[in-house]
Amino acid sequence: MSIIFADKLTKSYPVAVKEPGLKGTLRHFLRRTYKLVEAVKEVSFQIEPGEVVGFLGPNGAGKTTTLKMLTGLIHPTSGVVKVVDRVPFMRQESFLQKITLVMGQKQQLIWDLPALDSLKINGAVYGIPEKESRRRIAELSEMLSLEDKLTQPVRKLSLGERMKAELMAALLHQPQVLFLDEPTLGLDVNAQVAVRDFLRQYNDRAGATILLTSHYMADITELCDRVIVIHEGQLIYDGSLDGLLERFSPYREVQIELARPLAELDGEKESAISLESYGKIESVEGQSVRFLVRREELTAAIAKILAELEVLDLTVTDPPIEEVIRLVFESGSASVDLQSA
Repeated sequence: MSIIFADKLTKSYPVAVKEPGLKGTLRHFLRRTYKLVEAVKEVSFQIEPGEVVGFLGPNGAGKTTTLKMLTGLIHPTSGVVKVVDRVPFMRQESFLQKITLVMGQKQQLIWDLPALDSLKINGAVYGIPEKESRRRIAELSEMLSLEDKLTQPVRKLSLGERMKAELMAALLHQPQVLFLDEPTLGLDVNAQVAVRDFLRQYNDRAGATILLTSHYMADITELCDRVIVIHEGQLIYDGSLDGLLERFSPYREVQIELARPLAELDGEKESAISLESYGKIESVEGQSVRFLVRREELTAAIAKILAELEVLDLTVTDPPIEEVIRLVFESGSASVDLQSA
């Protein structure tokens, strides 16, 4: 049985419309008019216990709104949603005991108290016996390398340490489902790696289900085998990460090192135009040029490059996943056949 089930999940908001100028302000004050904005439009998916799923989309796509519906913070306009076999917006205790929501830009720890005090408060709120609470705090602090930091006021912790402490607070009641909204937001590279390692370890140990949003593609590639992509509130892809790369990356990246700088060729502008005949130019830096070439045209393009240009070096790779995701968002229409194979 799916631990997360969403069928045609929809959320619409009435938004006041105001005309410019004094007249518009008076009309807005006396008789407001509204337009309906659909933040999420009939999104359907199922997630099985223990899965780690990346939830992707550009800013404003509806990711956070969907997470808030899944956690019961807001009521859907229409559609069916169940998490751990409960209706989230009913906010039953048996539901709240099994889920957690971590938002990278918000905190639940008390700023001026040691993190340990906030953790003890969380343990009491969730009705965890004191001895068991101490055991869980010790286990989580060891996993996150925070043993010697919990007695410091939260305000004195680094951003990475605070994020780890937030994760401890969110996981103290051992939830079955983790909703993580940008958990590595603003962290340096080392802190991001530490958080990712912890989440992977926690998933292995507890078998927890994780739905993760992140703008850091390393979070997705290192933790998630499956991704769900939404754009303008609509689901446009649900499937494996490898399938996403194959479906939305019909290009290979070709990088060449020319024997001479581009400016030394027959007119810089003319040279740039002529280079476009080999593929879509991504960048030109001195003697280095990067192209995107369609996979089916790759052999012919390479042969043409080697025959017509003085090339010192040539490499062919898949485009970075960030580039693939950008292309996904730019394609951006759910009317295109983008559903998972």
